[in-house]
Amino acid sequence: MMFEPPYVPADRFEAQLRERGHAVLSPADVGRAFGIGAEELAALTPFWNDLPPDAYLKDGGRYRFRRHSCFVAEGQALALSPQRAHWQPVDYNALHGGIERWFEPMAAAAVAASAWSKLLLGLAGTASGLKGRQPWFIEAHQFRIDTTDGIGRPTPEGAHRDGVDLVAVFLIERRHIKGGESRVFEACGPNGQRFTMNAPWTLLLLDDERMIHETTPIQPDGEHGHRDTLVVTLRANGFQGP
Repeated sequence: MMFEPPYVPADRFEAQLRERGHAVLSPADVGRAFGIGAEELAALTPFWNDLPPDAYLKDGGRYRFRRHSCFVAEGQALALSPQRAHWQPVDYNALHGGIERWFEPMAAAAVAASAWSKLLLGLAGTASGLKGRQPWFIEAHQFRIDTTDGIGRPTPEGAHRDGVDLVAVFLIERRHIKGGESRVFEACGPNGQRFTMNAPWTLLLLDDERMIHETTPIQPDGEHGHRDTLVVTLRANGFQGP
């Protein structure tokens, strides 16, 4: 059984994010919230077809492909940062934390696309509404999880927080898979929700201080399948590092 996402309208998502620690927007409301046309978003989707393998999977899997780039947003200015390693403390990622992971950067054409700066500046505005206006240090991860080996794990580290201020998870595409259920839980409470993001450019927003999240494994449904996502994290006071 698949549960539909608990969508919240564009004019209510920031209030719900403050009240409950998470919010889910439909693709149409992503466009309304951030002032982005559907065609602009669709122009980004082909960039998920050229992601290098993730060489750091400690479970021995070959199911994850990714690119990673960093940015700084201050007011209405967005700057691409020099390429840097992705690093998380072991407290937040027991499987892959404590090591510098270097990934290939996003394609220059993707970063230059009209939707890209609108997305990141929109998310920075959301983070400022939640935590106060300030510069935001942004990491953007393009992921493809595939089912070549029969199973793919979107979150091999399990249910977790990321050690940032705001997490944004966009579904880009689901193709020929089953599973991939999103689960969000209060870090210090009993409440949680489970649902499956199906529509391209559905967005899950999380106040990382308050919420734990995970996505269940995927399996092929007929032909070879994959699940593509864009994960954007925003953090105050600098990027995470050793």
